[in-house]
Amino acid sequence: MTPQERRSIAAGLDDRLTYAEIARRLGRPTSTISREVARNGGPGRYRPQWAQRATARRARRGTPVSPAAATAPGDEAVERIVETAVRSGLPRITARVHVDLLMAEDGRRTAAELTRRLGVSPASVSASVNFLIDNGYVRRERDPRRRRDVYVVDDDAWYRSVVISAMQTIDAARAATAAADALGPGSPVRDRLCRVGTFLERVMTDSMASADRWRPLLT
Repeated sequence: MTPQERRSIAAGLDDRLTYAEIARRLGRPTSTISREVARNGGPGRYRPQWAQRATARRARRGTPVSPAAATAPGDEAVERIVETAVRSGLPRITARVHVDLLMAEDGRRTAAELTRRLGVSPASVSASVNFLIDNGYVRRERDPRRRRDVYVVDDDAWYRSVVISAMQTIDAARAATAAADALGPGSPVRDRLCRVGTFLERVMTDSMASADRWRPLLT
């Protein structure tokens, strides 16, 4: 099995495809896909890099190698970042796209580069970068010579992401306060919404002020 096929398997698992559908897309028997995944961590832990190294080591030594043992230190660090982002609520493919951009030497990739490097579909890359752009983690540039978009992670992305997140929460806080006002006095629901709205707005206002204060650290 080739590295590209293994990346495609990982992408298919991320997209929650069945083994049969992954096998159909790769032109492989379903049993081949199920064995590949089972031997290399299972559907929740399958990583193409691990699988490739584990297979190479098994071929050399004739003994099984666990995914953790087959991972280079740099890959381990990248996977830890991805897993942390996933635990915080980011979709796995979106986390992989973001981390790949972060690990780029100049913080820049085209959609075609992301698709090729991660072994995911262009649609998955498009959805991921749109999410990252909307939330301030990435910005889009246009390459006029080659008529293509370039996605960029710059130092100021962290400031933008904090501000956008804070503003979204402030909007929700103000919506809660507005709903409370509509209920009128004497309602326990009104009192609860007022407390929540006031708390969130003040905390997020402090967060934005802190981001402004420490922004020079990014330059």
